[in-house]
Amino acid sequence: MLEFEEYKQKINALKPTLVTLSTALKTEEALKEIEELEAESSKDGFWNDMERSQKVLKRIKQLKAKCDSYKKLKTRYEDLITLCQMAIEEGDESLLPELIEEYDKFEKDLETARLSTLLSGEYDSSNAIVSFHAGAGGTEAQDWAQMLYRMYTRWAERHGFKYKLLDYLDGDEAGIKSAAISIEGENAYGFLKSESGVHRLVRVSPFDASGRRHTSFAAVEVTPEITDDAEIEIRPEDLKVDTYRSSGAGGQHVNKTESAVRITHIPTGIVVSCQVERSQHQNRETAMKMLRSKLAEIKEREHLEKIEDIKGVQQKIEWGSQIRSYVFMPYTLVKDHRTNYESGNINAVMDGDLDGFINAYLSMNAGK
Repeated sequence: MLEFEEYKQKINALKPTLVTLSTALKTEEALKEIEELEAESSKDGFWNDMERSQKVLKRIKQLKAKCDSYKKLKTRYEDLITLCQMAIEEGDESLLPELIEEYDKFEKDLETARLSTLLSGEYDSSNAIVSFHAGAGGTEAQDWAQMLYRMYTRWAERHGFKYKLLDYLDGDEAGIKSAAISIEGENAYGFLKSESGVHRLVRVSPFDASGRRHTSFAAVEVTPEITDDAEIEIRPEDLKVDTYRSSGAGGQHVNKTESAVRITHIPTGIVVSCQVERSQHQNRETAMKMLRSKLAEIKEREHLEKIEDIKGVQQKIEWGSQIRSYVFMPYTLVKDHRTNYESGNINAVMDGDLDGFINAYLSMNAGK
């Protein structure tokens, strides 16, 4: 029963982190604020000011999500103690595998919750817009871009986040040339902003009859979804708007009418496009949302006070600029070149198991 005693000590050692997490999340203050806001929402005339009422309801939802998340962690901690104590009292060694599994899950989730308290950026709590761009290399690179697209949608599903397709341009033979999705969830941008950069793939190409090893590149761009237009002011004279017919082989993704919209922000050279909505008006709205998000991300990253200070930066999607490598052949390894965090379980990573990489990046930047 020595193993149970060891796990009892390990579980008890996690309690200070749980208590510190409650302080960092300000759960008591959050509960008090929820009470005050709910009292405000029940008053007569609350709906007279629609803008204020929407902000109040959104704030209540955010605070409740934070408090419920902590409450669930606390309950799981208590359940772990109960399970361990029961196993010791009954001398039931068959409970050991369950205890180890639950402990490992809890420790991982507690660390993720702790790291979420480090998200203090202006837009960290926002939803995220994730864009994918295939690098040079034709079909091979386009297939890799689609693999990354699937990886991040699986990550969103694992976390209970919703995602919506914003733009999708099919590849020539397979994969995608580019795509964009919005991921909706608490701290989505704060977690995913570490994923911006060039991702490198090494594998035996399924498109090469000779079975040779290929290296491919694709870029991932993550920006915060900006809902308040006043935060990012864009002058109409700074925009060039083009409309065109939706293209691509994937009929399930695009609308085959002349409703696609491409917007160029002239001062920065940033280009956004949308072709998945039913009308030109909807596509334009979505494209403008993507443009605001890109400008906001650059503004925050460069610590700029005004949008006018932004200068367009084009990163080359090629060797030497990658943030992470995914090697399928001759061995299996995913390695982040910024944090040196790595995983040999490449299939799990491609299925959305990215928390280790995200947490390592947040830990590395915690003191900055």
